[in-house]
Amino acid sequence: MSERIETDAVIIGAGPVGLFAVFELGLLDLSCHLVDILDRPGGQCTELYPEKPIYDIPGYPVISGQELVDKLMEQIRPFNPTFHLGQMVETLEHRADGGFVVGTDAGTAIHAKVVVIAAGGGSFQPKRPPVPGIEAYEGKSVFYSVRRMEDFRGHDLLIVGGGDSALDWTLNLQPLAKHLTLLHRRDAFRAAPDSVNKMRALVEAGNMELRFGQVVALKGSGGMLSAAVVRDDKGNEAEVACTRMLPFFGLTMKLGPVANWGLNLHENLIPVDTEKFETSHRGIFAIGDINHYPGKLKLILSGFHEAALMAQAAVHIAYPERKVVFQYTTSSTSLQKKLGVV
Repeated sequence: MSERIETDAVIIGAGPVGLFAVFELGLLDLSCHLVDILDRPGGQCTELYPEKPIYDIPGYPVISGQELVDKLMEQIRPFNPTFHLGQMVETLEHRADGGFVVGTDAGTAIHAKVVVIAAGGGSFQPKRPPVPGIEAYEGKSVFYSVRRMEDFRGHDLLIVGGGDSALDWTLNLQPLAKHLTLLHRRDAFRAAPDSVNKMRALVEAGNMELRFGQVVALKGSGGMLSAAVVRDDKGNEAEVACTRMLPFFGLTMKLGPVANWGLNLHENLIPVDTEKFETSHRGIFAIGDINHYPGKLKLILSGFHEAALMAQAAVHIAYPERKVVFQYTTSSTSLQKKLGVV
């Protein structure tokens, strides 16, 4: 094990909600360490859709996933949080004084007064299509997320799926692709109706192709695609030329070691109260998509609200003797000094 690390709060998950929790805790003078299995902050926003536009962040008519993360990182800079990236939390031990020791698979041991679980849906991985030999193409010409849109410019692109991700990337990548084909098993989509209508308009204008069926085989060499073999519902097979394929079959969410921490669970989510967003264990909070309560909405802005209320409760556990006076950043000189704007 590495040397002992002491902090006020350890945040499990460095997605947007975990990052904003640093801000809210920092305003109350609580130091933070964050642990994330990914190799950089941002969670799903940077891992799955860094260039995808987001339209429901207050104050931003449109902002990309990466831009949102960049803004949050800038916002929390005054509080100097410590990141432990590329690590998975494995153990959670209760200390005799009421605090916790969080252990990672890298041997890091973090002693904290409170624990904040902001792990989204848990650790996630894309669902792999049942296509023989697809592993040889992954990361070379078959991708499960779009890190950089420019990587698909000038390619014959095959997008597979019928949900929001498939339709969103169809609309975003169509202007860049040499030719784009959307493949779904049937002529019915789970995506937003407006996206479906825009896609059908592109098909009608001859700007892309829509096909129905399933990929049953891939053709190419050295991990580079040349075509996909598609079978329709009548058993007919045809080749679709493609040099890049994006399958969007959803994500498999795994709660991971959190499931073994003795917390009450509801369908792999963590129930919390709506006053403090505390779990069944005092001092352990859950915010963002990982939690559950009546009326829960899985929105980033909901997670921001939960982080604010969590912080107000966490400070009383971390420092029960401290008198906390609620202040507004617009009028509080002391808060503005913390933020470096005075």
